[in-house]
Amino acid sequence: MKPIIRKEKVRDFHQAKWNEPIIFELHTAGEKGVEIPLANENVINEVGDGISAIPKSMVRLEKPKLPEISQARVLRHYLRLSQETLGSDFNVEIGQGTCTMKYIPKINEMLVRNPKIMELHPLQAESTVQGTLEIIHNLDLCMREISGLDAFSFQPSGGTQALFAMASIVRKYHEDRGEGDQRDEIITTIFSHPSQAATAAVKGYKIITLHPDKEGFPSLEKLKEVVSERTAGFVVANPEDTGIYNPKIKEFTKIVHDAGGICYYDQANANGLLGITRAKEAGFDMCFFNLHKTFAAPHMCGGPATGALGVTEALKQYLPAPIVEFDGENYTLNFDLASSIGKVRVFHGVTQTILRAYAWIRSLGADGLKEVAETAVLNNNYLYHKIIKIRGASAPYVVGQRLEQVRYSWKKLTDETGITTEDVQRRMTDFGLHYWTSHHPYIVPQPFTLEPTESYSKSDLDEYIHALEEISKEAYENPTLVKNAPYNSTIHQLVENDYLDNPEKWCITWRLYQKKVLNPVYNQ
Repeated sequence: MKPIIRKEKVRDFHQAKWNEPIIFELHTAGEKGVEIPLANENVINEVGDGISAIPKSMVRLEKPKLPEISQARVLRHYLRLSQETLGSDFNVEIGQGTCTMKYIPKINEMLVRNPKIMELHPLQAESTVQGTLEIIHNLDLCMREISGLDAFSFQPSGGTQALFAMASIVRKYHEDRGEGDQRDEIITTIFSHPSQAATAAVKGYKIITLHPDKEGFPSLEKLKEVVSERTAGFVVANPEDTGIYNPKIKEFTKIVHDAGGICYYDQANANGLLGITRAKEAGFDMCFFNLHKTFAAPHMCGGPATGALGVTEALKQYLPAPIVEFDGENYTLNFDLASSIGKVRVFHGVTQTILRAYAWIRSLGADGLKEVAETAVLNNNYLYHKIIKIRGASAPYVVGQRLEQVRYSWKKLTDETGITTEDVQRRMTDFGLHYWTSHHPYIVPQPFTLEPTESYSKSDLDEYIHALEEISKEAYENPTLVKNAPYNSTIHQLVENDYLDNPEKWCITWRLYQKKVLNPVYNQ
């Protein structure tokens, strides 16, 4: 049988649009979904009515103001919303790649829905959760092998929290040596994630930022100029958000170590590095991996996720407590770390995310992990060589040297047609595709950042490339068509306003919306 060849290079797409109200606006007084019966006499005699035992200080004075709505209408509401959403199970998710995210094996989703995981309580006795503690410990061992480091904590609920924990460890390490006040500077790079500078600043550090040379590499000479007895640490992503890997990274870490600083590594995305290079050999004292990126677990809309934080033996005592240890017979939670920075979140991390990552690693093995990295790099470089041939597109800095992603630029397109990267972003949704620009500030002008990961086939990549080619053609022939996009998506063009920048206008809950928008007295 001959394969079916689609005539159209770009998919004919139109997303459902329901103009769906938020669920509070669907409230109808007296409408119910499920009636929960009161405890019957036999239950009350055995264990009580389940209500009287609640301390009076914990009993509400009035019922919570939740929407009253039938089960059928709840179902319709959320199914309609799901039809208005793009995602990795719905479309080719090359924009941001692992961030939002690559393919997650569905069998792993079944694993985490097992009641043995879903119904755990973090305060259970260790003897009742030996299996879960074994999984956490074994994942720790896997991460040690992948990174070369000596101990891991899975307490941070994401990359930014892991960066904050590492900055906290740097602070406490120098304080223990009587140099806390002296060492007040953290060095990072402009193309590392903004959370690196932000979390260090929250800990009170002055931030020194290295800018790239003409090839896109952080300047080694500039590092030599700024490192001093005031240097507390150096934090960097490698490859950086441009997709460029710094081959001289060990020289960077040596310079900082010689000055007495700590080096820590943002490996939120290690998709192009698994089985190829490790934090230890690059000279880092700490690193973190986002299990919800590289290791195939959901990002979960910003959390709950897991930033797996690893350290050398010398820094193990500073980790957030507790960590899981094994004495040959039992798995235990060790809260007794001499210089622990304390908790960075409650309890012990997100067990479901840990299980997903552990299952993914075990299913692939060492050879499989390396193949993931090799395929991700191959896919990215195929995409790279196709996109730089599209009219108006370019990839600044060193030619042909990219790892798992690339930060491209539409500057030529903008100069010649007036079409910006935001215009292209809106038009891409008309083809059912996700597209990401860049962190601010836009150091690369008119940026767009793509990461295909290992998840996508050549035909998937070609579909994405054809969509960009089509938009480029439209931009030069009929720019108004692109400017007025989208046409087939549920999104629309935002009117210029300060809603995102003005906290006084933020409405993150229904209650705040009622106060700020619906209540004219509040607005006065």
